[in-house]
Amino acid sequence: MSKTANFLSLRSNPLPPIFSSTGNSPFLRASSALNLPTAASKPFHRWIRASSRRRLVLGGFGGASLWMNNNMAGNFGGKSLIASARQTNPSPVEQALNKVDWPETFPFKEEDFQRFDESSDSTFYEAPRFVTHIDDPAIAALTKYYSKVLPQSDTPGVSILDMCSSWVSHYPQGYRQERIVGMGMNEEELKRNPVLTEYIVQDLNLNPKLPFEDNSFQVITNVVSVDYLTKPLEVFKEMNRILKPGGLALMSFSNRCFFTKAISIWTSTGDADHALIVGSYFHYAGGFEAPQAVDISPNPGRSDPMYVVYSRKLSMA
Repeated sequence: MSKTANFLSLRSNPLPPIFSSTGNSPFLRASSALNLPTAASKPFHRWIRASSRRRLVLGGFGGASLWMNNNMAGNFGGKSLIASARQTNPSPVEQALNKVDWPETFPFKEEDFQRFDESSDSTFYEAPRFVTHIDDPAIAALTKYYSKVLPQSDTPGVSILDMCSSWVSHYPQGYRQERIVGMGMNEEELKRNPVLTEYIVQDLNLNPKLPFEDNSFQVITNVVSVDYLTKPLEVFKEMNRILKPGGLALMSFSNRCFFTKAISIWTSTGDADHALIVGSYFHYAGGFEAPQAVDISPNPGRSDPMYVVYSRKLSMA
């Protein structure tokens, strides 16, 4: 019997949506599961349940235990329990990718990547949104993190791809490289982004093939958009192809999303599980080091949380 066959099922928690105050977009805390139809497959949910039980045994998170035992998705008084439990060190998100017992094969099914709104993404993103989708403290935390992990500004020969980019990339003020490519859905937003040296408009859900040569980039960044990818394994394989050996891929996310466009396995699970989901993309794409998660949330329980799951392309032998 396969590993996934032994896991217990997980149901969605029908809590009311909590909307973001950032910008003017209908953003929802992803950790408050939607009272919407969800088609997330049982094998995936069994794997999530088993992984969360492992984290509880390893971490003993106290208050987070209630959160994880209640489907890893819930909000009380407008604050997600994952943020409230951040006083643990490491946090549940950082524990999520420790010693994962990965199933032998990719555990997701086609229905796991369905969205409540399956209309054209090009139409959805047609109008530019010159807003930020996380609050200022979360943005500052991400920028500070970038300042520590990105190549030093103006390093000769460095190329960076900002995937799912828009009018701002949240890189440090004045950050420059010889080549910074933005790939996004709205041309007006990409034109406004001052850090980009070039841009490409492409819907990765229609065409996950990245239009770049092998071994082209030292770094790939993606900010609060990995939850919209309906073909993530194909995209991550492409990421591995275009990264230079040892190249770094940084996938950052919060608990906000356009809930009708986020995939069902994202809207029906919580923050630590999101780290596990993104980590699985790295793992099953192949060619990456073991993924790791960091919690860079600036004010746990008081402002938007911020997380990063990252990995490096394996160096050539």
